Amino acid sequence: MPDPLKAAICSFFQQEQVEARRVFHGRGQFHTGFEHICLDWYAPVLLITAYDPISNVDHLLANIEAADCHTQVKGIVLQKRYESGAPAEMLKGVMPVKILAREDQLLFEVRPGKQQNSGLFLDMRPLRNWVKSNSKDKNVLNLFAYTCSFSVAALAGGASAVTNVDISKSSISWGLENHRHNQQDCGLVNQIPYNVFTSWGRIRQFGRYDLVIIDPPTRQRRGFDVEKNYGAVIRKLAKLCHDKAEIIATLNSPFLGQQFLLDKFAQYAPTAEFVESIPAAEEFKDRFPDRALKILRFNYKAHR
Repeated sequence: MPDPLKAAICSFFQQEQVEARRVFHGRGQFHTGFEHICLDWYAPVLLITAYDPISNVDHLLANIEAADCHTQVKGIVLQKRYESGAPAEMLKGVMPVKILAREDQLLFEVRPGKQQNSGLFLDMRPLRNWVKSNSKDKNVLNLFAYTCSFSVAALAGGASAVTNVDISKSSISWGLENHRHNQQDCGLVNQIPYNVFTSWGRIRQFGRYDLVIIDPPTRQRRGFDVEKNYGAVIRKLAKLCHDKAEIIATLNSPFLGQQFLLDKFAQYAPTAEFVESIPAAEEFKDRFPDRALKILRFNYKAHR
């Protein structure tokens, strides 16, 4: 029986790989027996994320070593998401002090294995490209900004200003470093390291906005629950947006489909017209698309 994981590794490392990419997406449910494994490349480190134990780690390492014909892989990290705290161990090499992942000529600091998320969601690459191409002279609001990758893309695309909002002060600080890694003018960056729901006054101070990005976690301790709270965020758009503002809303719950967001906008922002669905990065193809990442674009109109 063919080994799809080995095939993906061999195909990927045939060429020198500079940009951050998902190498293997077992979670997409296309490869029976490999649903629990994902591989992500942050040059020069390969992150193996396991959601259940991997039966033969040594075999996987041998396949990686054999495929690495350009000797690109300087470190391999295994993160065990099935264990409490998602511990990680170095299987090969030493973790660099700092890793700057490259994507479309932009740099993002990543920390593979240090916590559950590395700092850059690779499935969002098409949205970052869209933001970069559609931010010229726009005032951009980035809600649930995490490490501010969309704001980095917005300033790279000529945005007039960005406002980053996230409850995590450490993530917001990390995001400011991402702006600096790209030699961006931090005077154009407004940072709000507080809960969105206690910050509407601060958020309005820097508006109104021409582009609003809403990219919440499914659940955030003390901060957000997608089913309970998404509508309350959408309801605030009328006080935040310019007429004809662009709105990006994402949903990453496997239990809620695109219709959930469409219904919430119809209820809480009826003048926002659905424009299109933006696909996730192609390497994140999912056998059950409605369980995967949803990215919807709306055009806000002050009046019908």
